[in-house]
Amino acid sequence: MVTGDRLAGKTAIVTGAARGLGRSCAVTFAAQGADVVLVDLAGDLPGVPYPLGSASQLAHTADLCAGYGVAAYPVEADVRDLAAVRAAVALVVARFGRVDVLVNNAGIAAPSGKPTHEITEAEWQLMLDVDLSGPWRMISAVGEVMCRQRGGSIVNVASTAGLVGYRHFAGYVAAKHGLVGLTRAAALDYAPLRVRVNALCPGSVRDDPHVEGRMLAEIARSLEVPVAEHEETFVQAQPMNALIEPGAVAQAALWLASDESAQVTGSVITVDGGFTTR
Repeated sequence: MVTGDRLAGKTAIVTGAARGLGRSCAVTFAAQGADVVLVDLAGDLPGVPYPLGSASQLAHTADLCAGYGVAAYPVEADVRDLAAVRAAVALVVARFGRVDVLVNNAGIAAPSGKPTHEITEAEWQLMLDVDLSGPWRMISAVGEVMCRQRGGSIVNVASTAGLVGYRHFAGYVAAKHGLVGLTRAAALDYAPLRVRVNALCPGSVRDDPHVEGRMLAEIARSLEVPVAEHEETFVQAQPMNALIEPGAVAQAALWLASDESAQVTGSVITVDGGFTTR
């Protein structure tokens, strides 16, 4: 990975950092000089039909980040728990004195795979609690700090599901559309204080084994697409005939986190190979 100083002197919090896009963003930030605080549930969640990131995976992310000579702190916290979120942010402020970047990446893709009327209330609440209310809780805790220090960048990892609909994914689509709306509203709230809020909308991200990604495979399973065929199936819908690489999403997050995007706020940036232009 290319190293540099684009985030030198900054402290970044990345949620869902144990694996996948969270790990990719955290390692990319560390390579550019940021101290990173890696937040993850680090365990499974009742109602989610696949294993989530583990404590050992979170520790591995921290080791990868520390390899760049920065501080890397794993923190086990549930974004559904406002008290736990506030405690985690308080630890960051006590250790580093400030929070410069927040990447709201923690999320789930299932329970999904059924028409809207078959979704149970518990399934609906779980999806929104993690994928929409979770980012709001993090912003609630971090926003006050960033406003006080008169600066910061919040990057919400939404999805193309925040821009278009997907059959049998009503809860996920609703949550990600809500996250795009939250991004725009919070951007206006914080703009006078130079706190920026933007959203990234990735397309179908390849499950890169280097970051131990598995989101695409789980989406395929929800759609009853054989795992052995899922990449080829998703590629057929891509205008550029390729899945999105997690590193490409991390590079977009890096730009939004850095001072290079100092006048960018309220934006919704797609990294989808042209999928939503159709």
